[in-house]
Amino acid sequence: MKYYIIAGEASGDMHAANLMKELKRCDPGATFRCWGGDLMEKEGGVIVKHYRDLAFMGFTEVVMNLRTIFRNIDFCKQDIIEHKPDALILIDYPGFNMRIADFAKQEKIKVFYYISPQIWAWKQSRVHKIKRTVDKMFVILPFEKDFYKKFDYEVEFVGHPLLDEIEQIKAGSKTFSEFTRHNNLSEKPIVALLPGSRKQEISVMLPLMLSVVNDFPDHQFVIAAAPSVANEYLTSISGRKNVNIVSGQTYSLLTHSTAALVTSGTATLETALFGVPEVVCYKGGWISYSIARMLIKVDFISLVNLIMRREVVKELIQHELNTGNLIKELRSIIYDKENIERMKTDFLTLRNELGGSGASVNTAKAICRELSFR
Repeated sequence: MKYYIIAGEASGDMHAANLMKELKRCDPGATFRCWGGDLMEKEGGVIVKHYRDLAFMGFTEVVMNLRTIFRNIDFCKQDIIEHKPDALILIDYPGFNMRIADFAKQEKIKVFYYISPQIWAWKQSRVHKIKRTVDKMFVILPFEKDFYKKFDYEVEFVGHPLLDEIEQIKAGSKTFSEFTRHNNLSEKPIVALLPGSRKQEISVMLPLMLSVVNDFPDHQFVIAAAPSVANEYLTSISGRKNVNIVSGQTYSLLTHSTAALVTSGTATLETALFGVPEVVCYKGGWISYSIARMLIKVDFISLVNLIMRREVVKELIQHELNTGNLIKELRSIIYDKENIERMKTDFLTLRNELGGSGASVNTAKAICRELSFR
């Protein structure tokens, strides 16, 4: 079968690559044409567009780049027509993928969606379009199945793919000493800084995260660089010799971290599943944030708190995200033993909430089943 897969960011690239690996097991003749990244390419995908050229953050940033976005959508539609895939697999990235799903349905192409758009947070009306255009939705958060059921749409909960990824990393991880030697780090406890994977968010988040470094001389601060972000760009922002950067090693870094400052997104859940106490950070443009406040229908911005339905990790949002609050909250997850133990216990509960392992296997088997493989 010919598969056309669209992932618009680093996490989608990872999940799509794992899905491709499993699809090849049940469909040995599978070929892949992709919008994604390096990991998908390593699995044999022909990359049409790299995700680093697709990601725009916030409402105002999207508006400023509308011409580019619509040009990409038109190009994608034309590419799908020319290559005539048997199935389209969409990985999150809703603004783009929902439009492509609609188009593919009109072209009578089978449409699968792996990792649901977060329509339960805002734009719940999109569920009607999903029902109309998506043949099968695979969800990775336990509450999403109930959400879709309210709209009389049956989806399949496959478990969370991060569980598989993290177990693989832990099984083959270096010791702390090996990791620090490999990356020229000291033996001090590590505070991981996860400023995001888009330059727009990094330029805002990283300077704020770095503003606390001098207040914790007994720890070393290490920036996790996404594969799509050049170290030179991070160095130009940090300008600090006492802050290190590790590239493409976020999971290894989290394996050996004592605490973390994390930009809101999938990374908040990744950090929790590694059992690392964290402070969640978010600051966007004033216009984007004001619009988001009016539209978003959930009480939290981090997946950790959303899944647990209560505040497990501290969220510092917009004006609350400042140096003083960062120092205060970071101290509480480094030195307050009672708070640290409570958070780690909650993280174990969180892991249980996410169900069992095998999300990629479960999804691949379901897709092959839908396409009449045995």
